[in-house]
Amino acid sequence: MSKRAYISRYLLIVKKLKAKPYSSFKELHEYLESQFEYLQMQDENLNISFSVRTFQRDKIEIRNMFGIDIDYSREVNGYFIVDTDSENMNFQRMMESFDIFNSLNIGQEQIGFIQLEKRRPQGTEHIFGLLHAIKNHVLVKFTYQKFWEDVATLRSAEPLALKEFRNRWYLVAKDNKDNHLKTFALDRLSNLDITTKKFKFPKDFVVEEKFKYSFGIITPSEEDPQEIILSFNSDQGKYVKSLPLHETQEVMIDTPEELRIKLKLFVTHDLMMELLSFGDNLKVLKPKSLVNQIKMEHQNAYKKYL
Repeated sequence: MSKRAYISRYLLIVKKLKAKPYSSFKELHEYLESQFEYLQMQDENLNISFSVRTFQRDKIEIRNMFGIDIDYSREVNGYFIVDTDSENMNFQRMMESFDIFNSLNIGQEQIGFIQLEKRRPQGTEHIFGLLHAIKNHVLVKFTYQKFWEDVATLRSAEPLALKEFRNRWYLVAKDNKDNHLKTFALDRLSNLDITTKKFKFPKDFVVEEKFKYSFGIITPSEEDPQEIILSFNSDQGKYVKSLPLHETQEVMIDTPEELRIKLKLFVTHDLMMELLSFGDNLKVLKPKSLVNQIKMEHQNAYKKYL
């Protein structure tokens, strides 16, 4: 069996236990048999032979490869995943990526049914090296090209974390030029050099806390997050409920006419652009300063058509 087929089987086992915790070995075996055609897409020479002994080996590989522990409950006679919040999020993203990868590699005959966005590379080739630098607390050097500047600059920085926002990856690092914490888009970064020079990782830095009240990649250093109240019409509200704007989102009113939510965020350019994108589907209710900003932006946009 090919490595891809093995990995596909591991992920199918986890999928089954996510969908139906406390599944018996018989249920797992029947599920894998029902997915035999899918597994054959990964290895056309595949023979299904899923025994108890095979499953024991698979559990070890699943733990080593994905960090997911599968245990057995004698009380309900079934297998289950020892779940944590971080494991759940990581697994869901991993499954999403693997499902897309497999779908795109099934065969040329599928190309007519899939349309991909045409976009430039995201700089993800730098992720492995940057993770190494973050873990080992070593300086990195790279060339960086801002969109609004004609000349690229050479940077030396202390890498602290990687952050994703809107299908882009960013390096969170302390720029040695001015010792300020900054975010660098990986797709604008080149000539990455992982040095051997050590730096002292700040003990009080936690990336989740740093961006806890940020929408996007901007975190004002001299401002406090604000309570923001937004009112959406019913149609737009369905999208906002299914894909929350931010983890601080709380539903205040949910009726056939209105979805009203509360957020706690810094008011930044990223947030402003997001709110403006909703057009007349959104009314900002609070704070007053944000209401005025949004009104002014809409007025300025309207004047362009006069």
